[in-house]
Amino acid sequence: MKAVLLAGGLGTRLRPLTDTLPKCLVPINGRPLLDIWIETLLAAGIAQILINTHHLADQVRAHVAAHSARERIVLFHEEQLLGTGGTLERMAVALGNEPFLCIHADNLARFDLPALLRAHAGRPAGVEITMLTFDADTPSACGIVQEDTRGRVLAFHEKQPNPPGRRANGAIYVMQPAVLRFIESLPGPMKDLSTQVLPAYLGRMLAWFDPATFLIDIGTPAALSRAALRWAAEESHA
Repeated sequence: MKAVLLAGGLGTRLRPLTDTLPKCLVPINGRPLLDIWIETLLAAGIAQILINTHHLADQVRAHVAAHSARERIVLFHEEQLLGTGGTLERMAVALGNEPFLCIHADNLARFDLPALLRAHAGRPAGVEITMLTFDADTPSACGIVQEDTRGRVLAFHEKQPNPPGRRANGAIYVMQPAVLRFIESLPGPMKDLSTQVLPAYLGRMLAWFDPATFLIDIGTPAALSRAALRWAAEESHA
Protein backbone atom coordinates (compact mmCIF):
# COMPACT_ATOMS: atom_id res chain seq x y z
CA MET A 1 0.00 0.00 0.00
CA LYS A 2 1.01 3.61 -0.62
CA ALA A 3 0.43 6.55 1.69
CA VAL A 4 -0.03 10.26 1.09
CA LEU A 5 1.22 12.75 3.67
CA LEU A 6 -0.47 16.12 3.14
CA ALA A 7 2.35 18.38 4.27
CA GLY A 8 2.33 21.48 2.07
CA GLY A 9 0.47 23.90 4.33
CA LEU A 10 1.76 27.29 5.41
CA GLY A 11 1.39 26.75 9.15
CA THR A 12 0.26 30.35 9.65
CA ARG A 13 -0.92 29.77 13.23
CA LEU A 14 2.58 28.69 14.23
CA ARG A 15 4.27 31.88 13.08
CA PRO A 16 6.94 33.11 13.60
CA LEU A 17 8.33 29.55 13.87
CA THR A 18 7.00 28.62 10.42
CA ASP A 19 8.35 31.78 8.79
CA THR A 20 11.67 29.94 8.51
CA LEU A 21 10.69 26.29 9.02
CA PRO A 22 8.07 24.26 7.14
CA LYS A 23 5.37 22.96 9.45
CA CYS A 24 6.11 19.33 8.66
CA LEU A 25 9.67 19.78 9.99
CA VAL A 26 8.63 21.37 13.28
CA PRO A 27 10.41 19.35 15.98
CA ILE A 28 8.60 17.30 18.61
CA ASN A 29 11.09 16.90 21.43
CA GLY A 30 13.93 17.22 18.93
CA ARG A 31 12.47 15.02 16.16
CA PRO A 32 10.87 16.51 13.03
CA LEU A 33 7.17 15.69 12.81
CA LEU A 34 7.70 14.36 9.29
CA ASP A 35 10.20 11.78 10.56
CA ILE A 36 7.69 10.52 13.13
CA TRP A 37 5.15 9.97 10.35
CA ILE A 38 7.66 8.29 8.05
CA GLU A 39 8.70 5.92 10.84
CA THR A 40 5.07 5.08 11.62
CA LEU A 41 4.29 4.27 8.00
CA LEU A 42 7.42 2.24 7.32
CA ALA A 43 6.93 0.21 10.51
CA ALA A 44 3.48 -0.79 9.23
CA GLY A 45 4.91 -1.97 5.91
CA ILE A 46 3.81 0.93 3.71
CA ALA A 47 5.62 0.53 0.39
CA GLN A 48 5.85 4.14 -0.75
CA ILE A 49 5.18 7.55 0.81
CA LEU A 50 3.99 10.46 -1.35
CA ILE A 51 4.44 13.94 0.13
CA ASN A 52 3.32 17.28 -1.28
CA THR A 53 5.51 20.36 -0.78
CA HIS A 54 4.93 24.08 -1.11
CA HIS A 55 6.08 26.36 1.71
CA LEU A 56 9.88 26.31 2.13
CA ALA A 57 9.99 23.26 -0.11
CA ASP A 58 13.79 23.32 -0.45
CA GLN A 59 14.11 22.43 3.22
CA VAL A 60 11.75 19.47 2.83
CA ARG A 61 13.61 18.26 -0.27
CA ALA A 62 16.95 18.47 1.52
CA HIS A 63 15.58 16.68 4.56
CA VAL A 64 14.12 13.83 2.52
CA ALA A 65 17.28 13.55 0.41
CA ALA A 66 19.26 12.87 3.59
CA HIS A 67 16.74 10.40 5.00
CA SER A 68 17.63 6.71 5.14
CA ALA A 69 14.27 5.85 3.52
CA ARG A 70 14.58 8.38 0.70
CA GLU A 71 14.17 5.67 -1.98
CA ARG A 72 10.64 5.03 -0.72
CA ILE A 73 9.58 8.70 -0.66
CA VAL A 74 8.27 10.70 -3.63
CA LEU A 75 7.79 14.47 -3.45
CA PHE A 76 5.18 16.41 -5.42
CA HIS A 77 5.81 20.14 -5.47
CA GLU A 78 2.90 22.58 -5.76
CA GLU A 79 3.78 26.07 -6.98
CA GLN A 80 0.24 27.04 -6.00
CA LEU A 81 -1.56 25.04 -3.33
CA LEU A 82 -4.15 22.75 -4.91
CA GLY A 83 -6.18 21.99 -1.78
CA THR A 84 -6.19 18.60 -0.10
CA GLY A 85 -8.36 17.08 -2.83
CA GLY A 86 -6.36 18.71 -5.60
CA THR A 87 -3.19 17.20 -4.20
CA LEU A 88 -4.71 13.72 -4.36
CA GLU A 89 -5.86 14.33 -7.91
CA ARG A 90 -2.31 15.27 -8.93
CA MET A 91 -1.00 12.07 -7.31
CA ALA A 92 -3.67 9.83 -8.86
CA VAL A 93 -1.43 8.19 -11.47
CA ALA A 94 1.24 7.42 -8.88
CA LEU A 95 -1.37 5.99 -6.49
CA GLY A 96 -2.68 3.60 -9.13
CA ASN A 97 -5.79 1.51 -8.74
CA GLU A 98 -5.34 0.27 -5.18
CA PRO A 99 -6.54 1.47 -1.76
CA PHE A 100 -4.24 4.07 -0.20
CA LEU A 101 -3.70 5.98 3.02
CA CYS A 102 -4.31 9.72 3.17
CA ILE A 103 -2.98 11.57 6.23
CA HIS A 104 -3.00 15.19 7.31
CA ALA A 105 0.61 15.34 8.46
CA ASP A 106 0.17 18.38 10.69
CA ASN A 107 -1.20 16.13 13.44
CA LEU A 108 0.90 14.14 15.89
CA ALA A 109 -0.52 10.67 16.35
CA ARG A 110 0.13 7.23 17.72
CA PHE A 111 -2.38 4.59 16.67
CA ASP A 112 -2.68 0.98 15.53
CA LEU A 113 -2.22 1.42 11.78
CA PRO A 114 -2.39 -2.32 10.95
CA ALA A 115 -5.74 -2.49 12.81
CA LEU A 116 -7.05 0.49 10.81
CA LEU A 117 -6.07 -1.26 7.58
CA ARG A 118 -7.77 -4.47 8.72
CA ALA A 119 -10.93 -2.55 9.52
CA HIS A 120 -10.96 -1.11 6.02
CA ALA A 121 -10.39 -4.52 4.47
CA GLY A 122 -13.41 -5.85 6.41
CA ARG A 123 -15.60 -2.77 5.83
CA PRO A 124 -19.33 -3.11 5.07
CA ALA A 125 -20.41 -3.27 1.44
CA GLY A 126 -20.54 0.11 -0.26
CA VAL A 127 -18.02 1.80 2.03
CA GLU A 128 -15.27 3.63 0.12
CA ILE A 129 -13.46 5.45 2.98
CA THR A 130 -12.45 4.36 6.47
CA MET A 131 -11.75 7.29 8.81
CA LEU A 132 -9.77 7.17 12.04
CA THR A 133 -11.67 8.81 14.89
CA PHE A 134 -10.63 9.74 18.41
CA ASP A 135 -12.17 11.25 21.54
CA ALA A 136 -11.36 14.96 21.50
CA ASP A 137 -10.39 16.83 24.67
CA THR A 138 -12.06 19.95 23.23
CA PRO A 139 -14.91 18.75 20.99
CA SER A 140 -15.97 22.29 20.03
CA ALA A 141 -12.62 22.74 18.27
CA CYS A 142 -12.97 19.60 16.13
CA GLY A 143 -15.13 18.03 13.48
CA ILE A 144 -17.39 15.74 15.50
CA VAL A 145 -18.61 12.59 13.77
CA GLN A 146 -22.15 11.22 13.98
CA GLU A 147 -22.42 7.55 13.01
CA ASP A 148 -24.98 4.75 12.85
CA THR A 149 -24.89 1.48 14.79
CA ARG A 150 -22.61 -0.10 12.18
CA GLY A 151 -20.11 2.75 12.32
CA ARG A 152 -21.09 4.42 9.05
CA VAL A 153 -20.60 8.18 9.17
CA LEU A 154 -23.92 10.00 8.83
CA ALA A 155 -22.96 13.61 9.57
CA PHE A 156 -20.20 16.00 10.61
CA HIS A 157 -20.59 18.77 13.17
CA GLU A 158 -17.70 21.09 12.40
CA LYS A 159 -16.40 23.21 15.30
CA GLN A 160 -19.78 23.81 16.92
CA PRO A 161 -20.17 25.28 20.44
CA ASN A 162 -22.14 22.26 21.72
CA PRO A 163 -21.49 19.29 19.45
CA PRO A 164 -23.36 16.00 20.02
CA GLY A 165 -20.46 14.06 21.50
CA ARG A 166 -16.67 14.06 21.45
CA ARG A 167 -15.85 11.45 18.80
CA ALA A 168 -13.82 13.45 16.25
CA ASN A 169 -12.42 13.05 12.75
CA GLY A 170 -8.71 12.28 13.03
CA ALA A 171 -7.96 13.28 9.40
CA ILE A 172 -6.39 9.87 8.72
CA TYR A 173 -8.16 7.88 6.02
CA VAL A 174 -7.95 4.68 4.01
CA MET A 175 -9.50 5.38 0.62
CA GLN A 176 -10.59 3.27 -2.31
CA PRO A 177 -9.30 4.37 -5.74
CA ALA A 178 -12.88 5.30 -6.72
CA VAL A 179 -12.47 8.34 -4.45
CA LEU A 180 -9.80 9.63 -6.82
CA ARG A 181 -12.20 9.30 -9.74
CA PHE A 182 -14.78 11.33 -7.81
CA ILE A 183 -12.22 14.05 -7.04
CA GLU A 184 -11.29 14.21 -10.72
CA SER A 185 -14.97 14.85 -11.54
CA LEU A 186 -15.08 17.98 -9.40
CA PRO A 187 -14.64 21.31 -11.23
CA GLY A 188 -11.54 23.48 -10.92
CA PRO A 189 -7.98 22.78 -9.78
CA MET A 190 -8.58 23.75 -6.11
CA LYS A 191 -10.41 20.89 -4.36
CA ASP A 192 -10.95 20.26 -0.68
CA LEU A 193 -11.45 16.95 1.12
CA SER A 194 -13.38 18.29 4.10
CA THR A 195 -15.87 20.47 2.23
CA GLN A 196 -16.27 18.71 -1.12
CA VAL A 197 -15.26 15.07 -0.83
CA LEU A 198 -16.16 13.77 2.64
CA PRO A 199 -19.73 15.17 2.58
CA ALA A 200 -20.32 13.28 -0.68
CA TYR A 201 -19.41 10.00 1.06
CA LEU A 202 -21.77 10.22 4.04
CA GLY A 203 -23.25 6.77 4.48
CA ARG A 204 -20.33 5.30 2.51
CA MET A 205 -17.63 6.10 5.07
CA LEU A 206 -16.70 3.95 8.08
CA ALA A 207 -15.60 5.47 11.39
CA TRP A 208 -12.86 3.42 13.08
CA PHE A 209 -12.16 4.02 16.76
CA ASP A 210 -9.56 2.64 19.15
CA PRO A 211 -9.50 4.05 22.71
CA ALA A 212 -5.71 3.72 22.75
CA THR A 213 -5.31 6.25 19.90
CA PHE A 214 -3.39 9.42 20.73
CA LEU A 215 -3.83 12.37 18.38
CA ILE A 216 -3.22 16.09 18.74
CA ASP A 217 -3.10 18.98 16.25
CA ILE A 218 0.16 20.92 16.62
CA GLY A 219 -1.27 23.96 14.81
CA THR A 220 -0.64 26.61 17.51
CA PRO A 221 2.32 27.29 19.84
CA ALA A 222 0.21 26.23 22.84
CA ALA A 223 -0.85 23.00 21.12
CA LEU A 224 2.74 22.31 20.10
CA SER A 225 3.84 22.61 23.72
CA ARG A 226 1.05 20.29 24.89
CA ALA A 227 1.94 17.83 22.14
CA ALA A 228 5.59 17.72 23.21
CA LEU A 229 4.65 16.96 26.81
CA ARG A 230 2.10 14.29 25.91
CA TRP A 231 4.41 12.74 23.31
CA ALA A 232 7.12 12.38 25.94
CA ALA A 233 4.62 10.48 28.07
CA GLU A 234 3.59 8.34 25.09
CA GLU A 235 7.22 7.50 24.32
CA SER A 236 7.92 6.53 27.92
CA HIS A 237 5.06 3.98 27.80
CA ALA A 238 5.78 2.68 24.30
